[in-house]
Amino acid sequence: MRVLLIGANGYLGRYVADRLLADPAVQLTALGRGDDADVRFDLATGSPGALTRFLDAVHPGVVINCAGATRGGARELTRHNTVAVATICESLRRSGCGARLVQLGCAAEYGPSQPGSSTAEDAVPRPGGPYGVSKLAATELVLGSGLDAVVLRVFSPVGPGTPAGSPLGRLAEAMRRAMQSGDGELKLSGLGVQRDFVDVRDVARAVHAASLSAAQGVVNIGTGRAVRLRDAASVLARVAGYAGSLHELDVPQHGQHAGQHGQHGLPGRPTGLAAIGSPRSEATAEQLAAAQAAQPPYPYPDGCGAWQQADVRTARDRLGWRPRINLEESLADIWMEAACRI
Repeated sequence: MRVLLIGANGYLGRYVADRLLADPAVQLTALGRGDDADVRFDLATGSPGALTRFLDAVHPGVVINCAGATRGGARELTRHNTVAVATICESLRRSGCGARLVQLGCAAEYGPSQPGSSTAEDAVPRPGGPYGVSKLAATELVLGSGLDAVVLRVFSPVGPGTPAGSPLGRLAEAMRRAMQSGDGELKLSGLGVQRDFVDVRDVARAVHAASLSAAQGVVNIGTGRAVRLRDAASVLARVAGYAGSLHELDVPQHGQHAGQHGQHGLPGRPTGLAAIGSPRSEATAEQLAAAQAAQPPYPYPDGCGAWQQADVRTARDRLGWRPRINLEESLADIWMEAACRI
C-alpha cells in the first residue's frame, strides 16, 4: 500500500511516520515544506493542479494529512488549516488515484463541554476560538467532498516530543526549573482544567488503523477519561522525584467553571495567568516566571473551557482501536526530555 503522508515533521506526523514505516506493507512518501520531505510542497500556497499532477504520478492508495498550525492569527490558521485542506480535497477529486483520505482533526472543534459529560461524534460543534473554527471548517470540507474519507478528532495528545508551549510541556519546564534551583515549593495556577490526554503513539496507531479501515465520517481519538491538570502535576512530581510541595494559587471558588467568569473573557475572579499576578500571591519573581511557564494564557487557549472528555466507542467499534499507554508513562517520557535540560 502506497501512502502519502503530509506533515511528517510535525508533532503527530513524526509518530505517524514511524508507525507506517514499521509496517512492511506500506510504501511511504512524505510531502511537506521542509528540506527533508521526499517532495517539497506548501499546501497553503500550492495550487490544486500541481498537487493533482503529483497524485497522478505517485498514485497513493491513502493520503494522510497531519499538517496544520496550532498558533497564529485567524488568517494564518485559516490558511494552514482550512485552505490547505481545500487544496487536498480538490486535488483528490481531480486525480484518478482514488485515494482514501485520513484527516487529523482536533477536539477544539467541539468547544466547551458540560462537566462530567463525554463528547460523542454527533455533538453539535461550538468551537470557542479561531483554531477550532479553522479545524472545523476543514472537517466540513472533507465531509462534504464526496471522497472516501475519515476525520480523526484527536483530543489532547501527550508524550515524548510534547511541545514546550502545551500545558503539560510548560508544567514539566516549571518543575525542571524548580528542581534546578532547589525550590521546595512550586506555585502554580489554573490547574483545575480537565482534559482527555491521549498518548501520541496511540494516536499514530489510530491513524494507521483508520488508513486500513472503511470507516468514514468523524471518529474521536481519546481515552474516555478526563484528568485534572492538578492531578497530572502530582503524577509528574512523583515521576520526576520532586520532593517539594505543589501549591495552587487562587483556587477557584466552589461551583465556578467555564460557563462563569471567563470562557470568553467575562468579568469575574481572575484565573490562569491573570491569577498569578494577583495581589494575593506571595510568589517570588522566579516562582512567578516558572508558574507562567506552566500555565496556558487566560482563560482557555484552546477554546474548550474547563472540561473535555471523549466518547471513544466509535473508535473501538469501527477501527478496533483502544488506547494502550497510560498517562503516567506519557508523563515519564515528557519528564525524560525535560530532565535532559537540567
